Amino acid sequence: MIDAPVIAEIPIEEFLEQFRDPVLRTGLVQVAVSGLLAALVVGISRARGLALERELGVALVRGLVQIVAMGSIVGLLLTVELVWSGVILLGMMVGATLISKDRGAGLPGVVRVSFLAIAFGSGLVIVTMTAAGAIEASVRNLVPVGSMIIANAMQINSLALDRFRGEIRSNRATIEAELALGAPPSAVISRHVETGVRASLIPVIDSLKSLGWVWIPGIMAGMILAGENPIYAALYQFVIMAMIFGAGGLTSMTSSLLIGSHVFTDAEQLKEVGDEESE
Repeated sequence: MIDAPVIAEIPIEEFLEQFRDPVLRTGLVQVAVSGLLAALVVGISRARGLALERELGVALVRGLVQIVAMGSIVGLLLTVELVWSGVILLGMMVGATLISKDRGAGLPGVVRVSFLAIAFGSGLVIVTMTAAGAIEASVRNLVPVGSMIIANAMQINSLALDRFRGEIRSNRATIEAELALGAPPSAVISRHVETGVRASLIPVIDSLKSLGWVWIPGIMAGMILAGENPIYAALYQFVIMAMIFGAGGLTSMTSSLLIGSHVFTDAEQLKEVGDEESE
């Protein structure tokens, strides 16, 4: 049984004190400047008729509110029992599913498939690397590192679903013709599944190629600024990138394979792919 009063032991004054830190004024100025740059992108989108300004604006505001909310309660998270980290990470997986499934709207069973793929891909990596000692078994480490792995699994799943849906819509006539000629659904859909997987992994593959050459990622930079051995910081950053690649690859392959089996009826006919999720 979990001792619930653990959270209540934190004085409310200590929680509110973080909002009185003078450094927040500097942070607000930096947010304002970065917001101007973001507003420039939104303005260009509107001027060029890209119709992305609403999505961009909502994403920026939502991202700011969510990250500030998480930052404000991080002190509370660091005091809870280790078992709660699993609950927190599971909640993140559910949130990732709800965001990612929009990219596969219209695909049969997209919610169920997205959750299973994200939970399997990111969960397996988190558990394995925690057992290996790469992720310390504490809320302080599990939640932030786990969130990075889950977020990247979500992004890769979104790309895989979006590309797979596009493949089905663009090649529907060809797929139906091959089915009519007696080809098994698994063989017909396999190349479209492969296309979705390859497309979804392009960003993380490019990130691995440019690691340490074109960019120095945040974790490595932060560790170096904190006084860690630069070589160890580099090695740990590679471990993080490898975890992201592993989770993303497992998520993408699982998602594409599962969704590929959902797009056919029991009579081996291709289902309709609309604009809304269907079971």
